[in-house]
Amino acid sequence: MKYGQGHNVQETVRPRRKLKTKPLLFLIGILFTSNVLWFIGWLIPDKSKQPDEEVASVAGESITRGQWMTAMEKEVGREVLLDLVNNKVMETAAKKYGIEVTDKEIELELALITSVDGRSHSGLDIEQTRQKIRSHLILEKVLSNDVVIDDKTVKSFYDKNESLYNILTAYRTSVIIVPTKEEAEQALDELAKGSSFSAMAKEVSTDLASASLGGDIGYINAETETIDPAIYKAASKQKEGKTGDAIKLQDGTYAIILVNEVVEGRTFSFEEVKEHIKRELAIEQLPQSVNPEAFWKEFDAKWFYGK
Repeated sequence: MKYGQGHNVQETVRPRRKLKTKPLLFLIGILFTSNVLWFIGWLIPDKSKQPDEEVASVAGESITRGQWMTAMEKEVGREVLLDLVNNKVMETAAKKYGIEVTDKEIELELALITSVDGRSHSGLDIEQTRQKIRSHLILEKVLSNDVVIDDKTVKSFYDKNESLYNILTAYRTSVIIVPTKEEAEQALDELAKGSSFSAMAKEVSTDLASASLGGDIGYINAETETIDPAIYKAASKQKEGKTGDAIKLQDGTYAIILVNEVVEGRTFSFEEVKEHIKRELAIEQLPQSVNPEAFWKEFDAKWFYGK
């Protein structure tokens, strides 16, 4: 069976409150893959680098660039290649089935995902995120193409869950957390002299999770429960691209806040999210979940790792 063909399901399903959380697992996958892609890209040597070049040594014994790259390929190479192949497979499916994905649709999905868990975006390259969302939309459109969900059911879901589409203003925020006010002032002084916020976070921040990402904690809004309320309060008053003064947190530590981007809140009308809801409800009616690998045979996809 070719997915996207042969379905003719007439449904008047009872609306279920699933759409709010469904994208979260998908974004966790984005987070892992995108960070891996970034790391691999950083590792790839230019043509002037030789495989036998020494990149480290222990007790006088060399570790070569070739050994390093081979170890990296074994560790994460399969996942990176899988992501590349799946993106290509979905683009091929879009051409075959005449599927279009607009920038407006991608922005809607991005906004909805951000409202679920803004931290999922921390450390991500926005273009990689958009490409992943695009591939996911193609997959959903192929799978739901012949599943019929009537307009009455869609409108009912919207009316009962309208708050899902009331997106709060969000702030893409980075933080540096230090134990004392004196250390915070010292960090602010270094930043004022031109030091990079990202480099400073990696160097001195005690919040290891964000420090590894240059201080990035993703998008936060008035309902974000995973951060100290003082961080949101400070971010909501800062101008985009500006670093604020040190603020004291509930645990006695101090934070320096950088607001990288402000995404103004908005409410999506029924007409704006109608197709999104219809597609998600249709996907729920399929007997099993399907991923891009289901299309490999159809599009003659092959890779280094065999079957």
